[in-house]
Parts: sequence; structure tokens; C-alpha cells
Amino acid sequence: MTKAKVTYADAGVNIDAGNALVERIKPLAKATLRKGVMGSVGGFGALFDLKASGFKDPILVSGTDGVGTKIKLAQALNRHDTIGIDLVAMCVNDLIVQGAEPLFFLDYFATSALDVGVAESVIKGIAEGCKKAGCALVGGETAEMPGIYQKGEYDLAGFAVGAVEREDILPKKVSEGDVIIGLSSDGIHSNGYSLVRHIISAQKIDLANDDNKKLADILLTPTRLYVKPCLAAIRTGFVHALAHITGGGITENTPRVLPEEVSAEINLKAWVKPEIFKWLQEFGNVSESEMLRTFNCGIGMIVVVKVEKADEVLAVLKHEGERAQIIGRIIKRAEERVIYV
Repeated sequence: MTKAKVTYADAGVNIDAGNALVERIKPLAKATLRKGVMGSVGGFGALFDLKASGFKDPILVSGTDGVGTKIKLAQALNRHDTIGIDLVAMCVNDLIVQGAEPLFFLDYFATSALDVGVAESVIKGIAEGCKKAGCALVGGETAEMPGIYQKGEYDLAGFAVGAVEREDILPKKVSEGDVIIGLSSDGIHSNGYSLVRHIISAQKIDLANDDNKKLADILLTPTRLYVKPCLAAIRTGFVHALAHITGGGITENTPRVLPEEVSAEINLKAWVKPEIFKWLQEFGNVSESEMLRTFNCGIGMIVVVKVEKADEVLAVLKHEGERAQIIGRIIKRAEERVIYV
């Protein structure tokens, strides 16, 4: 018997689609280039010249993250243009808290069968996020894995590398009396979406219905990128610490940058909680303490500064477009690392 030859495509993997995607990605990546990048997308690895970026005694800082189950909403609503911004923001916002300038970014896109249009839309978002953060998209990996993912599903991971001069690593010098500045979030960002989806399911809300378009828009608002404003604040020399408010909220993330001898006192009346958090709390019947350790509740980044220079740092942040306000202070160590008043 003569048997037909089996190809990789018969197994569900389309090499030609992958090659087509690479060609579409190249101009997106090229638009994010910055000093230090060597070569272009398509090689086996990406090269970066730290000296060409102007560093004298650099320490590399790296981080990796994803976008959690927010990706399920993007897929359900067939809206893929902002989830890539989320991916970049979740990674580079973590670098800036160490004082590091993001230099380059790589992504991992895994799916059941590659839809070039969907993948291109996602990566356009990644490129946009990179441009806003000032880092280069230098490469990534696209993986087709039929049998691992269901039809129409994909997953994302991001990897960012930055650098900071050795003497400028954060946190440093955090002490009693320092002021805590809060930078407003652009909504939920990319944490707590398992609870969000649970509440939506319990309330039997169809986000695809036109009547719920405003809610869908709010839920898919991308994570705010704090890199450039925070770099400007750091250059004043008065920033002692930064904390990216992600999963765990203010309650869990603030202590990560505090020395053992202090706690943070946060005034919950210092900012107006966005309506989406009030809605989630009410319709989900979620306690205040649970909200504060699950969501950012309107504060996406915390900046700890020397008290005498708080106004100066506030002015810089506001000049850079941030909605910034003093929301607390550093106090002598208490039983709780974060105290709400």
C-alpha cells in the first residue's frame, strides 16, 4: 500500500504561518530600537551593548511576568490589541522599583494553532508598551502546541532586562518620617482577574453584550506604565523606594521594600477609589481587607521619598503626567507592616 506523506502541518503546526508572523513583527520591533541593541529579530539570540547605553558601573536587573486570567477576557471578547501593553507593563514596572532603566524585552506567545492576525495584534501591543517604556523588543518565541491549548486560546509571558548604576540601586535609606506618594492606577491593571471573572459569572453578566461594552472597556484597560515618570523622580536623588502594587495589593507589596524597623501608615481617604473597585466590592460582596490585598484599589505605584523633598518629587511626577498624591508616611515598626487609617 502507498501511504500519503505526513507533514508537520498535519499534526497542527504551521511553519509557514510562523514565518509570516516573523516578517510582520520585524517592523514592529524595529520601531522600538534604542541605543545598545545589536542585530535584529530573527537570530538565535539578541545582543545588547551596555557600554553604548552610557552605563559606567551597571548592575543588570531582570524580571518575568504574565497577565494572569485577564487574558481570558481578551480572548472571550476577541480584543487582542491591549493585552500586550499589559504584558510589558507588568515586567518593566517591576524593574523600575529597583531603580533600573528597562533596556530590552522578549515575549513568549503560545497557542494551539497560530492565527497570524491575532498574534500580530498582540505583538503590536507589546511593541507599543516597549516604546512607552523606552525599551527595545529584541525577540521572542512563538509556539504552536495543539493538545496543550484549546482552539482559539493563547498564553503570554514576558521577560525584561534593565540596568542601574551600582550606587543607585533601590530601595535605600527608607526611614521613619519618609513620605509615601501614591501614583494612580488606570483601573484593575493585571491582577485579581480570577476574582473579577468569578463576580461577573456569579452576576450572570455577558460582557459581549453591547449593553456591557463600557464595563468590558474598563476591564480591558491596560496596565499603566510608570517607567518614565519614575525615572524622572529617581533622578532628583530624593526617592528612597518604589513599590509596584500588583497581586497582594498595597497590603502585601509595600512591605517588600521596607526595612524591618519600620511600617507604612496609609490614609485611605487620601485618594478617590475608582468606581470599578466600588462595583466589584459591592456586587462581589468582598470585604475591604480582601479588596486591599487583592487589587490595587486605585494606586498602581508607591513612591517613598524624603519628607523635606516630597513637594519637589510630586511636582516632577505631575509634570510627567502622573496623578500623584501623598497617601501616607513611614512610621516606627508596628505589629502590622501596613496600617490603614
